[in-house]
Amino acid sequence: MLNGANTGFMLLAAALVMLMTPGLAFFYGGLVGRSNTLTIMIQSFASMGITTVMWWLCGYSLCFSGGKDGIFGNFHYAFLQHVGVNTMYKPSGIPLSVLIVYQMMFAIITPALITGAFTNRVTFKAYLIFLVVWQLAVYYPFVHMLWGNGLLFQWGARDFAGGIVVHASAGFAALASVIYLGKRRFVDTPHNIPFIALGTGLLWFGWYGFNAGSELKVDHITALAFLNTDIAASFAAVTWLFVEWWFAKKPHFVGLLTGAVAGLATITPAAGYVPIWASVFIGIAAGLVCYGAIQLKNMFKWDDALDVWGVHGVGGLLGIVLLGVFAAKAINPLGGVGLIHHSGSFLAKQIIAGVGCSLYAFVFTYAMLAAIDLFTRVRTGEEAERGLDAHMHGESAYGLEPVM
Repeated sequence: MLNGANTGFMLLAAALVMLMTPGLAFFYGGLVGRSNTLTIMIQSFASMGITTVMWWLCGYSLCFSGGKDGIFGNFHYAFLQHVGVNTMYKPSGIPLSVLIVYQMMFAIITPALITGAFTNRVTFKAYLIFLVVWQLAVYYPFVHMLWGNGLLFQWGARDFAGGIVVHASAGFAALASVIYLGKRRFVDTPHNIPFIALGTGLLWFGWYGFNAGSELKVDHITALAFLNTDIAASFAAVTWLFVEWWFAKKPHFVGLLTGAVAGLATITPAAGYVPIWASVFIGIAAGLVCYGAIQLKNMFKWDDALDVWGVHGVGGLLGIVLLGVFAAKAINPLGGVGLIHHSGSFLAKQIIAGVGCSLYAFVFTYAMLAAIDLFTRVRTGEEAERGLDAHMHGESAYGLEPVM
């Protein structure tokens, strides 16, 4: 039977998550130089189109069909066959089409996150190949194993809204791409901080649909996830602000915004499984650890241009581990028993799942880029890197640079 409240809420949540991808485009667009703005923004918008096509073809089916203990689903829902206007997702009392579109928005933003790491270095043709293959070989199996009643879920690992599935997978894939491609020849700096602020605002707003919507219905867990999301983001933003202020001697707006995103990424896997007070500690940990990860990246001279690994990779993995510390069955019976409740087995499973999936995403991404390079050049030429908008796309964000 149709539950109108749940259906309405999930449609709204899907729209909120969809808004995150344009928000990401603005966030990244402000962080790069003015002559490379369109190049990174089109990568996010291209994912909106191509990922939707893939989701219709086989994506949803490979993620959410099939039996227990699997790595992939099957092709039962390929081309969205067997999905009619009256087909229901019974646990929530919503049309199955609502679940399909909601989960599709997660698939859209996940590979787009990676683009911030290799900005100014990847040809558009290679990116499109990357976009398709990475989803098939990394994102879809992770979704099925954790959210599709697959191998890791049955084993006992948990990921409420995407610590492994979205953030750790994208973050460690980003690190692999940075190591494979090497440094930028021309390092630009953020050219539009208001764009970064606008993007952060859209991401933060959409994240309520991302985390609270992952309950897939309206109940007390939905409200808990919503509140935990905001608390963790706020504490992470403030922590990052003051830590960077201490070292840089000035309060940086970009640091405050980056800290908020780090907190959002870190609370994501735990939002519906931990008590409210735990979100305070998770937010503070996100601000400290992710800030430290970026200093580590700088020490190793990894050219992760927009700190995708430090914010999303480390943040997502940290959230998975802290879920193993703070989870309580009294909060959510579908969660686990955290270390603070005198059980280490759930924490061990979280660490194994998080590290194992992150390692796989890293290794596969590196190998995939090498394979793509055999068919078409992955890295842009030296001349193009000076201004990819004009050279690669024949357009200019501001109408001031010469268009080729």
